[in-house]
Amino acid sequence: MSQDWDAGRLDSDLEGVAFDTLAVRAGQHRTPEGEHGDPMFFTSSYVFRTAADAAARFAGEVPGNVYSRYTNPTVRAFEERIAALEGAEQAVATATGMAAIMAVVMSLCSAGDHVLVSRSVFGSTISLFEKYFKRFGVEVDYVPLADLSGWDAAIKANTKLLFVESPSNPLAELVDIAELAKIAHAKGAMLVVDNCFCTPALQQPLKLGADVVVHSATKFIDGQGRCMGGVVAGRSEQMKEVVGFLRTAGPTLSPFNAWIFLKGLETLNLRMKAHCANAQQLAEWLEQQDGVEKVHYAGLKSHPQHELAQRQQKGFGAVVSFEVKGGKEGAWRFIDATRLISITANLGDSKTTITHPSTTSHGRLAPQEREAAGIRDSLIRVAVGLEDVADLQADLARGLAAL
Repeated sequence: MSQDWDAGRLDSDLEGVAFDTLAVRAGQHRTPEGEHGDPMFFTSSYVFRTAADAAARFAGEVPGNVYSRYTNPTVRAFEERIAALEGAEQAVATATGMAAIMAVVMSLCSAGDHVLVSRSVFGSTISLFEKYFKRFGVEVDYVPLADLSGWDAAIKANTKLLFVESPSNPLAELVDIAELAKIAHAKGAMLVVDNCFCTPALQQPLKLGADVVVHSATKFIDGQGRCMGGVVAGRSEQMKEVVGFLRTAGPTLSPFNAWIFLKGLETLNLRMKAHCANAQQLAEWLEQQDGVEKVHYAGLKSHPQHELAQRQQKGFGAVVSFEVKGGKEGAWRFIDATRLISITANLGDSKTTITHPSTTSHGRLAPQEREAAGIRDSLIRVAVGLEDVADLQADLARGLAAL
């Protein structure tokens, strides 16, 4: 590769382009081969022209790749595309979504710092804070997601981060991100938003005032349940610290998985619109069925935060949760009676999935922790895919007949 190589016309001019164009083209920097598709760079290390060149790159004095634990061209293309879609100065990719959360806390917090976490977060997120971060001296407290006054009252002098999922898993609860950001900033804290359920196609928390966004790219960013990965996005000042953590600790995204996610982003907006349309129809149908006691979906007018969802999201998402008669036994009978939908705890797939949160994704939580988070034994979560809605309704009708 020539040191003076300039892609010129081979790279796209993206000045002022729209979301869908960024999702297809942002982050690609073509090589002298002139490839049209995104290349995959399978290499652990990189060669240098001279010893002085190597020393300058290792010292960070000149840009360039050093080692694929923390810099790789394919991964960088994915990071730049996510940053463009989220409106971030920089994004940093990680091996999983949980690794993204770990990287944020490990790079931005120290022993003695205080973190406030929403009660309505993924079970593994609670375990990460409770079992591991607390062990290393990070103080952690929990606040009901939508209770803005509760957040304000719980902030201490040493509070460093507020961490939320909005919408939450699996109840689709929301918080007013703009108002919560104001509360955090007024007291010198940062707001971190897990945007996994919406993706930047439906919600851009940084534009609402959040400081950091995290994703499990394993979900809708991939879109077909193929690979695991995560990403953190925010201001360069903060992301520099996250890069430093990755460089040392190494929870690194593989180039192949980054390439898969690049392909997923190309269809993200189209897929999210289709997911939302299917989920809306299914939620409205479920709300009318005998045997269903309550449906949790922000697209329903019965949802207590329907208006907030309309205001801060471009769509209501693909996850529909509902409570059935008969408690755990009824929920299991319902799930076991389905024949089309996949029984798996993953979500964001083109294939619809069904799971029982209290014994899977939130099963490691103590009963009182599940109760506090609203995860009842009667709750079922469906992550709505891209199949024909009539077929999904027919399959869920099998579950209803088993109650």
